[in-house]
Amino acid sequence: MRRTAVALTLLAALSCGSFAGSQAVSAASASAGGGVGGGGRGTNILVVGIDSRAGLSAAEKRRLHVGGKGCNCTDVMMLVHLSQNRRRASIVSIPRDSYVEYAATTATATAPARSGKINGAYALGGGPLTVATVEKATGLRIDHYLETGFTGFEQTVDNLGGATVCTDRPLKDENSGLDIGAGRHLADGNRALRYVRARHVNLRPGDLGRVRRQQRVVDDLLARLTAEGALAGPISTARTVRTLLKTVRTDARTGLDDLVRIGWALGRLRADRTEFATVPIRLFDHRVPGVGSTLVWDEARSAALWAALGADRPITGDTRIQPAAENPAPADPARIAVRVDDAEAAAALRGSGFLVTDTSATAPAVRPSGSPVIRYATGQEDNAATVAAALPGSRLQVDPELDAVVEVTVGSRPVQVRSVTFDRNVADGAPVTAERLRCAEAPAAAGAARPGSAVEPSGRR
Repeated sequence: MRRTAVALTLLAALSCGSFAGSQAVSAASASAGGGVGGGGRGTNILVVGIDSRAGLSAAEKRRLHVGGKGCNCTDVMMLVHLSQNRRRASIVSIPRDSYVEYAATTATATAPARSGKINGAYALGGGPLTVATVEKATGLRIDHYLETGFTGFEQTVDNLGGATVCTDRPLKDENSGLDIGAGRHLADGNRALRYVRARHVNLRPGDLGRVRRQQRVVDDLLARLTAEGALAGPISTARTVRTLLKTVRTDARTGLDDLVRIGWALGRLRADRTEFATVPIRLFDHRVPGVGSTLVWDEARSAALWAALGADRPITGDTRIQPAAENPAPADPARIAVRVDDAEAAAALRGSGFLVTDTSATAPAVRPSGSPVIRYATGQEDNAATVAAALPGSRLQVDPELDAVVEVTVGSRPVQVRSVTFDRNVADGAPVTAERLRCAEAPAAAGAARPGSAVEPSGRR
């Protein structure tokens, strides 16, 4: 299964249950009690998707645009916290390459602690070690564990009538086969799979952007099921189980009644009471011999995140989790090429980290009136917005003749250059409520379109 399977599994898992496996909750969880209606502060559910191509034919791999070998490790991991009063849900994605210390097993109890990517815990000890490792890394008790394989994702999306995907610009990734235009689309299972697993898109590549798309699909599916009344009560939620539980396995402690109650609670949540976030990262390419490139959590921010969940508090708006920058930027200045026709402004922007080419030698003798003009090509909106943040009061203009370089024409007014702060955690993983992720149109609108077709473009990604 690929990163995308969890997007659906999460929804399936929270709406229903399955008794197909005994993947096990850790001993710490078992002794702590908890669960729906149990002790403790809220309920924590760990949902994982396993990277395995086992059983896939060559034709299926081609159709799904899947290559390579599975690693028998967790490819997607989401920790879902449902508040004690059932009025708030916080869904936190844990990137698979997170570098953590594994929990000990019976066989390794006396051995030195071992560290690696968090997705490797499954290969070493299956569900039980995965749960124990997450508990060790976060300090949280896991009450329920749910796991999905790969092949069910496409079928489940199709059974639900498609999944809503949206983007404010075209997205293309040759590796996953994703190729969609700007707007809002009702995608079939195959297309949704490509949308959620793409990591080489032409926007911001990597896992964090992909995780955000996974969160968006989960949110839109949950919103649509709620709008259609599929989670309106115990009977309708149990009926939804028959459609969704085919691809989900649970631990032995998680019963159908538990998951129906969780799904029913989620169906009554307002969008501003459903939160999504990704664990804050400090190092995005931490190289470890024998392990490879890993992600290192920001110690202070991640500790604040787990503390908030442990205390059953909201995670949105908490500046300990995501400090508010004085002048935030949506893109990394170090990756933005800028042509500037004023030597002083060029030097100042270069000092702020931009890749600057000074074109002042060919600047007009008489400056145009007003503030600086920033011209950019379609698809370069984040880069242009970052340059604009560094040049307060500047004017933005789309220029289809330009390439990936942003051009700055300085006007007659004095130029002020401000330092900007780019934080990938803010750009791709900051805690947000569901309405910030959701496609602009009502969820029911997606059901009116044929899967794979475009719906009216959304003004929000």
